[in-house]
Amino acid sequence: MAREPLRPVLYDAARDLVRLLDQRRLPAEEVWLELDGPDAVAQAIRDLAVRGAPAIGVAAAYGLAVAARRGAGPAELRRAADRLGRARPTAVNLAWAVRRMSRRIEAAADADALLAEAHAIRDEDEASCRRIGALGAPLLPPQARVLTHCNAGALATAGYGTALGIVRAAVESGNALSVFADETRPFLQGARLTAWELQRDGIPVTLLTDGMAGWLMARGEIGCVVVGADRIAANGDVANKIGTYALAVLAAHHHLPFYVAAPWSTVDLETPTGADIPIEERVGDEVLLVAGQRIAPAGVPARYPAFDVTPEALVTAVVTERGVVRRPYAEGLRALAGGA
Repeated sequence: MAREPLRPVLYDAARDLVRLLDQRRLPAEEVWLELDGPDAVAQAIRDLAVRGAPAIGVAAAYGLAVAARRGAGPAELRRAADRLGRARPTAVNLAWAVRRMSRRIEAAADADALLAEAHAIRDEDEASCRRIGALGAPLLPPQARVLTHCNAGALATAGYGTALGIVRAAVESGNALSVFADETRPFLQGARLTAWELQRDGIPVTLLTDGMAGWLMARGEIGCVVVGADRIAANGDVANKIGTYALAVLAAHHHLPFYVAAPWSTVDLETPTGADIPIEERVGDEVLLVAGQRIAPAGVPARYPAFDVTPEALVTAVVTERGVVRRPYAEGLRALAGGA
């Protein structure tokens, strides 16, 4: 029997709550958080209980809808929207979803209208992911061994996934591919989340440490790289989880395709290049501690830029629900924007 689709952000209509699958607890246990408003949602976003650019946008939308249904007026909703929009700076989907909800607040601040808008953001994101999968699946060679980084699956979206959406769609079309998943230090999204998702779906997955990919590429054991994105600049530069840039350099050296999968809401035509994308720097303790245990000598500091930027010259193609774009990206992305 087929499993139910994995959706990490839900709205509880009976109690007016946002329910989030706590991604800090996977794969050991599946725990759902029940959040009663935007401040709790913003804290869950900051703490990485929910992560992934599209997913945090959906969570923020529901946080505002819940506030409206619990009686918050326009002024309070505006303040809540501002707090949510600042919860994490790099992923543009968060600000995009908050702006979309804010337009509803300014138009009417009607609780039913805000809830309908949040539902629409969720439904459109899942539909976008399925379209990305359909467009991207033909790019993967038969029986490919696909490398991915971080988690760009159902857990990072409203459902189905972007990079993993392409993998899922390829498998559904009969492509007997397999996946190499980077562990993705320090939050271990690949080890804990991507491997869990793919195993849940019966898709063969093998875990790698973040430093192994180059050697396996040199041995001919990787056919292509598929990653998600947190923001795509107007020129095609891509911000994604730290470590993505290094993979793109390795893929280019070994003449392997490097594909980026993201919904159109991740494309930020107001940001000219990757140099203009704000990069979140998180506390060094997240690098120094693993499962609560310190892994470096006392007194040694750590840096944790949570994202890096891959120059567009290293990207083979960007797959969105509007189409597949190749270089020159500036012209291709503008063309897709004009066709909206």
